[in-house]
Amino acid sequence: MKIGIIGCGNMGGGMVAQLAGAGMDVSCFDPDMDTRARMQTNGATVFDNVQDMVAGQLVIILSLPKAQIVEAVMVEIAARIETGAIVLDTSTSTPATSQAMAALGQKHGFDFVDGPVSGGPAAANSGTMTMLLAGQPSAIDRLRPVTDVLTAKTVMVGASGAGHAAKIANNMLCAANLVLVAEAVRMCEAAGVAPDGLLEGVNAGSGRSGVSEVNFPKWVLNGAFDSGFTMGLMRKDVGLALELAQQTGVNLDGFAGIADVWLNQSTQIDDSADFNEITRHGAET
Repeated sequence: MKIGIIGCGNMGGGMVAQLAGAGMDVSCFDPDMDTRARMQTNGATVFDNVQDMVAGQLVIILSLPKAQIVEAVMVEIAARIETGAIVLDTSTSTPATSQAMAALGQKHGFDFVDGPVSGGPAAANSGTMTMLLAGQPSAIDRLRPVTDVLTAKTVMVGASGAGHAAKIANNMLCAANLVLVAEAVRMCEAAGVAPDGLLEGVNAGSGRSGVSEVNFPKWVLNGAFDSGFTMGLMRKDVGLALELAQQTGVNLDGFAGIADVWLNQSTQIDDSADFNEITRHGAET
């Protein structure tokens, strides 16, 4: 199967390595020359021009930073995509963008599928990501040889746009849990409870979350802060949750204070820092 990947950084690069390792014919485009060079070592055919890269591909995977870039790239390449091809968008985008790109696909004769992913670069490099899929069921079925290589779990969540709505909700909860678990740890430390003991108890009870089970032991308590996902990216996702709530007329009163921590109260933490560093906010007070 011929597969083209656009955006071959931390996540896209892991997908290139997994697909090439599974014997698939993988091509890639990335604007960064150093990244393109690394992809050659991962077994990909590298293109300097995205339009040339997409021609003849049966599956095109997008791994891009934000919705505006997804839309710009799609407008640039739509006329060059093969009739009957599938575009799988693994970026964290917006439901409205996915719906618009699905309509663009109908116009040009290809399918556009939401496929945002969770698990970070480590999961991309090991083929153990979780992928939220939305779009035409027939197109999703045809993607199975690809998603079986890239993921440990796929979840069908609905029609076009539903995948990105679900991913925004997932990251909203992760952002909230990072702040809340950090506060719980500080409260219990002040009461004489060691963080390791607290987390063991929480993770055996109803308060557990991915943050308490994975983030804190893997990246926070040991001071590693090297998950591969940045403060800037999570701040973007927090903003996407607020925008989606506004568009849908849903109040996020419970999340508002946590969003303010991410967007306004933690400006001393640079966008380039690991997103788990938000747990340090408030530690000095």
